[in-house]
Amino acid sequence: MKVKVFATLIDIVGKRMLELSGPKTVKELLDELDKRFPGFKKELEKGFIILVNGKNIEHLQGLETPISEDDTVSIFPPAGGG
Repeated sequence: MKVKVFATLIDIVGKRMLELSGPKTVKELLDELDKRFPGFKKELEKGFIILVNGKNIEHLQGLETPISEDDTVSIFPPAGGG
């Protein structure tokens, strides 16, 4: 699957997009990303938005949302502004 990261997560991962295989749910994907890139989940503690094929997981099955090899997962940390 394609995993796209944005903002501060780019600094942790070192690039904007990577390809992974294996994880079957969004939770498994986050665990794998944290294993590969220590501090990844810590950054998400501030809040995040995750989209699977353009759909917010909050409107799907949350962290238990199933994912497959053909999916694109986008992960956004909170945006500041004002």
